[in-house]
This record gives sequence, C-alpha cells and structure tokens, in this order.
Amino acid sequence: MRKGGESIHTSLSNQISEDIRSGRLASGHMMPGSRTLALQLGVNRKTVQQVYEELESQGWLISKPRRGTYVADMLPELSLSCENQELVSRAQGSFPKGDSFEAKLLSSHHVMGSASINDGVPDTRLIPFELLSRAFRRAIVQTSRQSYLGYGDPRGTDALRQSLQRMLNMDRFMNVTTDQICVVRGSQMAIYLSSKVLDPAKGVLVVESLSYSPAVAAFESNGFDVVRCQQDERGLDVEHLEKILSRYPVGAVYTTPHHQYPTTVSLSMDRRLKLLQLSKLHGFAVLEDDYDHEFHYESRPIPPLASLPNSENVIHIGSLSKVFAPGLRLGYMVSSPTFIHRVAEEITLIDRQGSTVTELAVADLMQSGDVKKHIRKVRRIYQARRDHAANELKRIFGDNVLFRVPPGGLALWIDISQLPKTVGDGKSGGFSSNFPVLSGSKLFSDVDATYPTHLRFGFGALTEHEITFSLEQFAKQFK
Repeated sequence: MRKGGESIHTSLSNQISEDIRSGRLASGHMMPGSRTLALQLGVNRKTVQQVYEELESQGWLISKPRRGTYVADMLPELSLSCENQELVSRAQGSFPKGDSFEAKLLSSHHVMGSASINDGVPDTRLIPFELLSRAFRRAIVQTSRQSYLGYGDPRGTDALRQSLQRMLNMDRFMNVTTDQICVVRGSQMAIYLSSKVLDPAKGVLVVESLSYSPAVAAFESNGFDVVRCQQDERGLDVEHLEKILSRYPVGAVYTTPHHQYPTTVSLSMDRRLKLLQLSKLHGFAVLEDDYDHEFHYESRPIPPLASLPNSENVIHIGSLSKVFAPGLRLGYMVSSPTFIHRVAEEITLIDRQGSTVTELAVADLMQSGDVKKHIRKVRRIYQARRDHAANELKRIFGDNVLFRVPPGGLALWIDISQLPKTVGDGKSGGFSSNFPVLSGSKLFSDVDATYPTHLRFGFGALTEHEITFSLEQFAKQFK
C-alpha cells in the first residue's frame, strides 16, 4: 500500500523488507523474477531491478547467478544475539525518563521528531539514499576487485582528489593540482590540522570578532594566541586588521568570507583583494573556511580567496558534508604541496587515512554528474525555505526583529534586541536567565550586553511547516 507522497520505488522496497521482517517472506524464499513482478504490479522492470539491488546491498536479499533472487539466510538485525537484539530494541524505543545528561543530549537533537536543532546544517531528509547506496555498492565491488582496502595515501584516494581538482578548477576558478589537495573528515579536521602545521611562534592568529567557536578552540589548543578583528556588514574590517598588524606579529588569519559565520554577510571584493595583499606583504597565512559554497541563491558565488591574485598563502578549506549529510564526514583542504605534505604527516599520526569506500563512492557521484544534479535540486528547496522564513519573520514579529535576507547559506542572522527583556509571566529579570529556545537557532550577545542580542536561525533542516511552527511557538513566549 503506497503512502501519500511515497514513490513506487520506496513503497515496493519498504513492503518487501517489511514482509521479510514479519516472516511472510521466509529465509531462502525465491523472489519472483524482475520481469514477472513488474508485470504483476504494472510498473517498470527497471524499478523492480533497482529495488532488488538496494535490498541486496542492505542484506535482505541475495542474488544467486543463473538461479534467481532469494530472501537472505542471515538477515539484518534478525541474526543478532539476544543481548545485542535487546540493545537494538532499546535504541529504537523512547528516550529514557529523568534528567540524565545522556537523555537531555539525545532529546535536544530532535525537533518535532525529525529535524535537528541546528544553526545552519542541511536537511538529512533530502539525502539521495538510492544514489548513495548504489554508489557505495559500486565502490565496494571496485575495492574488492582492485585490492583498494589496504593502506593508502593519507591525502585521500586518487579518484576523489582528481574529482575535487576538476570541480575546483572548473567551478571555483582555482588552478590546482592533486598534490595540492588533501581529503579530510570534515572542515573541523582541516582547521585543526592547519593549526597543528602552522607555527604559533610566528605570531598571533586573527579571527573575526564573531567567529566559529570550534575553530577558535582548535587554534588555542595548539598554542595560538587569538586576537579578534572587527567586522561589519561587508565582512572582515581590513583597516582594523592593519592596526592589528602594526601591534602584533600575525601568523595567520581565519575567515569565513563566503557567508560569514555567524552573521551570513559576504566579504566584499575590495576587502578580499586587500586581505590578500596584506597576506603577501606581511607573510601570514589566510585560512579560508568555505563551508557552504554550493548554497548561493541570488547569483554566481563570489570567487574564493584561493582563486584571486596574491593567494599564495591561502589555505582553502571546503566541505562535502553539507552537500549530502554531516555524517559522511568528508572535507578537503587546498594549499601548497609542501603544506599538504606536512598535513599528510600529521594525518598518519592520528588517523592514517580516511574511508576508501566513502571516498570512491563520492568520487563516482561527482564524475557522473549526480552531485551537481543533487546540488541544483536542494538549492531550490533551501532558497524557498529561506524566503519562507524571511516572510514568516516579518508576518509574526513585524518591526520587532531586524534582519537582512542573505544571498546564500542555510541560516538567517536576526537582531532580536528589540524583543521584550522579560518573557512568559514577566518574572524573569532578562534574557540571560530565562530566554526561550527557538528550534534551529543559536543565540549571540554583543560584548557589552547582558542578554542575547542576535539569533542565528538555521532554516535548512526545517520544512516550511516546521519553520512556521517554530517561529509561532517562539513568538508565543513573549506574549
């Protein structure tokens, strides 16, 4: 029975797996041929073949050459020991009662049962699972045939680095070679590795006055003194940076120029060029965290710093996690071959190498063009969600909140300083002790403020209905 909005592929896949779980299709049962089942159901044979392939990859079915397709003898979950089956059942049940830290942590990551609390992450419900599963299946076959599952290059597989090279050269105007690319497990790992390779003795590390706190923590953990640089509606204030350069030796500047975190503004072109000139003149590195380059809606994305003149000292950091899902843990960094070699040495000490299968699967999707197709699809969805969130903020809050619609990204930066300083029954003395939590958001305060003044609202992981629900519930707490 197809549910509303469910594709034929998904419906058939779910029905067969449910019939196996319930015992209606027993282990060893021979499935109808793809042509026979397609005729019985009145669907395309290719759909049935794809469903069979997907269920084989999940362990529900097994294909026997020249004999047919059968229900597997050893089934997922059903073959677990009693002890492990109890763990699975417990994990699938409700959250434990009480105030334990684990319970709070788990429950805090769920909004209306599906979307995560976030301040700008993608919606995992948009993941193209069918594409990914087929790509992973092909990658596993490839590794088994070509003996790729041994130790490999700590910089990443040749296939993925070549795919990244083509993407960076064609789409981001960066003239790079594979020797300048290193694959990592997300942008945070790239930031940490950069801070390990860079030398704190050469000077302080400069960040924007409002910056990505895990990055700052990584720099400090590796011995850097961190200095804050002013920013405004055009991004990093390069004039203030010049004043910092006159007072301190500077080893590196960390910036998020495409969509500044957390304010979402884009660094203007004149400031980009000035920053690179200063980098070349004073010899400091520029860490460019280009964490959501793909999600720009109004026009073509501004070229990254690494593609501009005088970019020899730029360490470009990008992420593939936001394209599909954070759980894939894939990012990359681009710099000189010498710097990348030092990064590879650090990787061998802590991780040895990434996941060969994952890298080959993603490289396959990039080469086939499926990644670009997926980006085009989700970009339209995220743009619609951005516009809906902006319209709902105006409708619900009127002039009580201020914001600019960002040209891209997955979050809005909202000035909430005009909202009432007390909430609910008015007993609270201010935001700091009793400020309501808004799903998909993170609060920020000005340096001299005792209560939150801004809110970064992540709309990406929320549907339009969930955006409206969240904002309306948030507004009720001020009445």
